[in-house]
Amino acid sequence: MDTVTTRLCIVGGGPAGMMAGLLFARAGIAVTVLEKHADFLRDFRGDTIHPSTLDLMDELGFTERFRALPQRRVESFSGVVNGRSYRVADFSRLPTRNRFLSFMPQWDFLDFLAGEAVRYPAFRLIRRTEAQDLIETDGRIAGVRAAGPDGPVEIRSELVLCADGRHSRMRDCAGFSPRAFGAPIDVLWFRLPRRDGDPEAAAGRFGPGRILITLDRGDEWQCAYVVPKGGDAALRATGLPAFRARVAAIAPFLADRTEAIADWDAVKLLTVTVDRLERWHRPGLLCIGDAAHAMSPVGGVGINLAIQDAVAAANLLAEPLRAGRLAEADLARVQARRMFPVRATQALQRMIQSRVIAASLAADAPFRAPLVLRLLDALPRLQVLPARMIGMGVRPEHVRVPLRA
Repeated sequence: MDTVTTRLCIVGGGPAGMMAGLLFARAGIAVTVLEKHADFLRDFRGDTIHPSTLDLMDELGFTERFRALPQRRVESFSGVVNGRSYRVADFSRLPTRNRFLSFMPQWDFLDFLAGEAVRYPAFRLIRRTEAQDLIETDGRIAGVRAAGPDGPVEIRSELVLCADGRHSRMRDCAGFSPRAFGAPIDVLWFRLPRRDGDPEAAAGRFGPGRILITLDRGDEWQCAYVVPKGGDAALRATGLPAFRARVAAIAPFLADRTEAIADWDAVKLLTVTVDRLERWHRPGLLCIGDAAHAMSPVGGVGINLAIQDAVAAANLLAEPLRAGRLAEADLARVQARRMFPVRATQALQRMIQSRVIAASLAADAPFRAPLVLRLLDALPRLQVLPARMIGMGVRPEHVRVPLRA
């Protein structure tokens, strides 16, 4: 069995894991990231880079290289109810350096972070290697057992950072069980061609019994069709032509291209889950990102919170790790800092799910836009509030740990 010894082992090469790996390596901490896939070329749903993350790129000195990557800028978000558009979020009013959302394929973002991280000698990314179990010594997590392309591998470390997503295997191995809050919706994802003259870049479209989110991915629309929880099978049973007609009814500008949904394989189900751990840590182990808190797709903020977790972890843990005095109290400080943003964001998401989204899905006739949409559209200065919640979050983090690579 191969054995790797490192200060920090990060399980999962998603946004939280890659950002944490980059920041700890930049701080001179030996870090090994385990990624079970050979590359990042998977069809992620979260392609949003938020203003707070764009500001982090500036803080790290990546501005020029990052902006050279293909991406689409979005300065506002609208809600469309019965064909009438209401602007609800204006990112150009944010108190940030970058006052826009950027849409970029997540594989490009992860490749970028990996490319920056390997500039630091302390960083190591091991691909095609899946963590399978935790190593425990004297009541403390001391690493992970993994399966790689050449056989079993042991990674011995002072800290295991679990960033392996909402179905975290390491979280289960640690004996953690998240508290589930339920969600009244699921989401069907698919893509349609984008053409010159199409409407605004990002919008949520509401009609009786149906909701469609359209996000600009350059030459395509990334579309999210919202269904009641468990409603996927019933929708598919009505047939593909009926589904295409539903899409055309809620977004008439797409009616001439719904045939691009060639079969049901092109429509992917996201089962929406909202949950969180009440305790994120054990001696030698900390969960962050979706492993600690699965977010609703409302607002597209899951990636933002995961990245903020990674920054907070690096800020608070790099020095104790370097000094060899990392205690569970240090891990608890990370949870204490990040728990309030998680709770506040999930509470808002759950309110929107129950009062706006579920109400729209239950309607069987045209309805008036909710008061909050009408107020936001009528009072543009208020549009900074949802923009701030989406683009920055409740407690945006900044890079505090010094460069020591």
